[in-house]
Amino acid sequence: MLTFAAAVFFLIITPGPGVLSTAGVGAAFGANAGTRYVSGLFIGTNLVCIAVVSGLTAMLLADPRLRTVLFIASICYLSYLAFRIAFAGSKIAFIERQSPPGIMGGIALQAINPKAYAVNTALFTGFSFLPQNYPLEIAIKFLIVNAIWIPIHFAWLWAGIALRRMSLPHKTQRAINIAMALSMMAVVGLAAWSQS
Repeated sequence: MLTFAAAVFFLIITPGPGVLSTAGVGAAFGANAGTRYVSGLFIGTNLVCIAVVSGLTAMLLADPRLRTVLFIASICYLSYLAFRIAFAGSKIAFIERQSPPGIMGGIALQAINPKAYAVNTALFTGFSFLPQNYPLEIAIKFLIVNAIWIPIHFAWLWAGIALRRMSLPHKTQRAINIAMALSMMAVVGLAAWSQS
């Protein structure tokens, strides 16, 4: 169980679309909007977990045409986000929008986030610690995942809010944007590599 908890921590804390966009919403819109967005991500990630555990994801991805369409949509959207982050100029706003994405924006992101599916598939199909009672193991895994997921995402939200308050030089702000974009593209690259 401790190995599972460690895997959850390291897989969730690494930069991906969810945590990067959480920091971005915090930087651009503050705590209230960020909390609504994280709530949407939370609902979305649990829906992804349910889809993985129930076998719905495997069933949908068994159709190569649907898998290809979903894969292309995910790659395009994540590449678009990375592009917007990289070319946000010297202002740390990650993604410039007129209004915050809200709860539905968080749910929608998780629905097409390849990292969410890869992480949850790895976590829920591996790391068996109660093979004699699979339903209890799944329930405990849900508790552990959420107990770690929530503080990590609020830490990223706080980091975005903190960056907003800093008066960083333009060069530093641009470097942060480029680093965030490269992290997002690394997720895109890993998704493309795992698909092939």
